[in-house]
Amino acid sequence: MIINTGQRTDIPAFYSEWFANRLKDGYVCVRNPYNPHQVNRYLLSPDVVDVIGFCTKNPAPMLKYMDLLKGYGQYWYVTITPYGKDVEPNVPDKHQVIKDFIELSKRVGINSIGWRYDPILISDRYTEEYHIHAYEKIAAALEGYTETSVISFVDLYPKVRRNFPEAVEVTAEQKLRLGKEMIRIAASHRMTLKPCAEGDMLAPFGADTGGCMTIGTDEKAIGRHLDTPKLKGARAECACYLACDIGAYNTCKHLCKYCYANAEPEVVLENSRLHDVNSPFIIGNYEPDDKIHDVPQKSWVDGQISLF
Repeated sequence: MIINTGQRTDIPAFYSEWFANRLKDGYVCVRNPYNPHQVNRYLLSPDVVDVIGFCTKNPAPMLKYMDLLKGYGQYWYVTITPYGKDVEPNVPDKHQVIKDFIELSKRVGINSIGWRYDPILISDRYTEEYHIHAYEKIAAALEGYTETSVISFVDLYPKVRRNFPEAVEVTAEQKLRLGKEMIRIAASHRMTLKPCAEGDMLAPFGADTGGCMTIGTDEKAIGRHLDTPKLKGARAECACYLACDIGAYNTCKHLCKYCYANAEPEVVLENSRLHDVNSPFIIGNYEPDDKIHDVPQKSWVDGQISLF
């Protein structure tokens, strides 16, 4: 099966010690975000977990725990964008993240890591020209360390509108201009560009619009075919396989203004005070009314057949 870690928070950046303890103990508990006393308990064992998916803006804290991940298939997305503290208050310096990306790539291999440049937002400071220049510089720095670049454009969900009222929709014309130029730049640095949940608009220009965290992505990372249960995408326009996420909403301390997973910064800081590195839960611990469901798990590797 596949365990995901990155749709609700950034575990490598802020909860790496906790996750390392979960790997040592061999299980993790996850509250249902819509019914908190419903708890799923997952085994964390290479016998049943074929791939762990990560999505982070700062992989550095996890690097010292990489030995614990030996035996697990892995796929990492590292987000590197050109924004300042006005948009991403607590994201580390981009030059350092690039160095950490390269170190991570050397450890997990080029098939197990991708670069996310998203979400793209347009403003007086972050113009189309600014994005093209920044994308070129980052792509050049990452050449040879990934073959995948993912882009998407800012979505103005209610949480985003509340925390980022000055954000505006990116027009279809802007998406097309930027997308075409980024496809060209990615190809020049030996990368395939994958738009995330942006439809097929960029497919005629060379983009791979089949999804960014797909079963094919995981199969390529581990060199095995996966016989997976059918799963509906997170959104109608999303082709990614995003089940079994062990994170929690309102816990990411990057506090990016475009984030869909946080309500208000005050809620995030309050939750973070309830974090215990030794707890099975990322926030808090067992509660009296919890109903624990041990999720049935098995390997989805189909006959251990190598793809390569």
